Amino acid sequence: VERASIKARKEAIKTLPDLKAEAQQAFNAFIRARDAGKPCICCGQPPGMGDVGGAYDCGHYRSVGSAPHLRYDERNAHAQRKQCNRWGSGRAVDYRLGLIARIGLVAVEALEAENRVKKWTRDELIAVRDTYRAKLKELKGRTC
Repeated sequence: VERASIKARKEAIKTLPDLKAEAQQAFNAFIRARDAGKPCICCGQPPGMGDVGGAYDCGHYRSVGSAPHLRYDERNAHAQRKQCNRWGSGRAVDYRLGLIARIGLVAVEALEAENRVKKWTRDELIAVRDTYRAKLKELKGRTC
């Protein structure tokens, strides 16, 4: 009972940036697991190829800074080699070509046209975090 009380108090004092970071971490982990074994969305190479080893990122087609409302949109995020995402500045043109091949031109144009303003609430961020933690757990359960 005491542990549950402490956990609830800790959850209650988390700030919006804390919750946003937790939601982003859960979302990114799910995307990396979902796309494990697929080639990089930009260059088509296996994610483990290159200088960094086997590590790869959850790259966003429309960046989190320019389109925060698409931050947790699965159509907008795919596994991307670190060389392409971090040091290649996202390689937007190549990303777009790879995205068209994966989800189709209509879906890509819908992402590009999506420009609404979104303010994330505490409850929404908690829901995103919990949803993607559960999805990751389910995905890992299927692959094991």
